[in-house]
Amino acid sequence: MTFARPDHTSDLDTLPRMPVWVTSARAETLEDVAFLSGAALNHLHLVLGRAEVPQALLRDRLALRAAEACVAFSGRPERAAELRDAVHLLRPGDLPGPAGEICLAWGRAVERPVSVKALGRAFPTLAPGQIAAWLDAGQGAPVTRAAMVLEAVLTEAPRAEVAALILADVALTQALGWEYVVPLLAAGLKRADLRMQGEELRLSCHRALLSSAIEAVRQASDLARRAAHLKAVAPKLRAKGAGNAVEMFLTRDAVAPSALPLPDRAARRLCDRLVALGAVRELTGRDSFRLYGV
Repeated sequence: MTFARPDHTSDLDTLPRMPVWVTSARAETLEDVAFLSGAALNHLHLVLGRAEVPQALLRDRLALRAAEACVAFSGRPERAAELRDAVHLLRPGDLPGPAGEICLAWGRAVERPVSVKALGRAFPTLAPGQIAAWLDAGQGAPVTRAAMVLEAVLTEAPRAEVAALILADVALTQALGWEYVVPLLAAGLKRADLRMQGEELRLSCHRALLSSAIEAVRQASDLARRAAHLKAVAPKLRAKGAGNAVEMFLTRDAVAPSALPLPDRAARRLCDRLVALGAVRELTGRDSFRLYGV
């Protein structure tokens, strides 16, 4: 068998692409799917080690994708646009609502290095001992460990799907030696998969990780190009505080002008300037209450 070499096509596309034999393979048995998911995770591991990937931004965008999946599992209609609104347009004293709470939980889970204490911000109603006990339920190889944690949480607390999926990703993160949670499982699983156990659940987790790792690599490549462009145009920005604003765009999925470290009018002008330069996008399509992102 001949393996294709990673494709390095241009200075702005330097990340190695996922091999075609991973993305195009069709596997059914646990052994075959496990082999492919392992190859995909290994490739993602290499990509995550690249300096040009905006790590925090990638995690935040994957967290939004995971939150969207969890909201769909709960039967609610909100999707990415509504979740962004629920989180980024909150005013002091406002409640984010059930869907917003899910999105906030995922966002908090990925923003700090993995620890039981840090996870307490994502799960304020869970005792640290409970979080640790569920994580300890996972043993063995990375994907098996994640599946065991997922099964343990849902067996004990069938309605705690968000906590189960976040902690399963935490278990995977710890097994792979990553410092931060990279949301992968939720977006690749189906609602029916959460009722599975044992080998069936492991097979579903392998399939989920195969598809999600492929998507994460694609997003990493896209965000690396976009981040490089934003950094290239940053010297053209003369507004005071523009440097800090650029850093916010490089770490967050979406930013409201009111969150930028500039006066309101200057913040809106900066966002319009960045859109004109092709460095950020307006994400809502609205004339007011706009959100921007790389």
